[in-house]
Amino acid sequence: MPSLRRTLRPYGKTAQAILRWKRLSFNDAPPIFGNSKPKSGSHLLLQVLNGFTQIMPYKYVDADPVRTVKYEGGRRTSDEILADLKRVPNGVIGWGYVDATPENASFLTSSGRVNFFIYRDPRDMLVSQVFFATDMHEEHGMHDYYNSLPDFAARLNVAITGIDRDGLKMVSVRQRYEGVFQWLEQKNVMCLRFEDLINNRDATLLSMLDEVEKTGYTIPTPREKALLILIEAIQPGKSHTFRSGKTGGWTKHFTDEHKKLFKEVSGDLLVRLGYEKSNDW
Repeated sequence: MPSLRRTLRPYGKTAQAILRWKRLSFNDAPPIFGNSKPKSGSHLLLQVLNGFTQIMPYKYVDADPVRTVKYEGGRRTSDEILADLKRVPNGVIGWGYVDATPENASFLTSSGRVNFFIYRDPRDMLVSQVFFATDMHEEHGMHDYYNSLPDFAARLNVAITGIDRDGLKMVSVRQRYEGVFQWLEQKNVMCLRFEDLINNRDATLLSMLDEVEKTGYTIPTPREKALLILIEAIQPGKSHTFRSGKTGGWTKHFTDEHKKLFKEVSGDLLVRLGYEKSNDW
């Protein structure tokens, strides 16, 4: 039954869009892709993108993300990923967890397209990842190992340093963010902080609407009404990965030992990202 619902979903969503916008063609608005690293705010961004379908003539947001890894483990080929990106239908907003390879970046940043990439304070990301893998996602590759450790502190140590033994491989926090910097360096990509969508919500949402209109497209919904619709769309508690939806939660979980280890492993990562002015935090 779930697979049948998934198969029928695009038809139902398209019918709803036809009735809402009173049109059969959905080729006017520019192609949009929302991108992220895991546990960095992808579902918050997804809620905003769903709000976009209420203020601009898009059919729906794609149900499945474009991923760089397979559900059963292992990495997908660059051709498979690029094919998925190109397979997103006209008038449908795509999203996923895609690296800034030359092929992906060339396609996504081509003229007339809109790209949003969301990232998060690495410390909050690590805390979120540990909770998610330990308590919320039994199929996560680190689930069993995390649960074999004595406590959260030990799990957070591993999340910071990474691991490569006994068939387990997870890169360090510094290596995780190499891919973030690759997107930050790309043109025609609006990079968003998770924290700004939470703490500076209205201005960030308005900037996202401006980004769409940079393509030359005019959003048909008045700006004030569009903002209210997007604010209503943001409901973190409705995400199946929701835990706290807050910023700065790392301060409750990082001990002095964690801070020391993080600084040793990450170097000037937080300074480069703009989350700290120095390593004295």
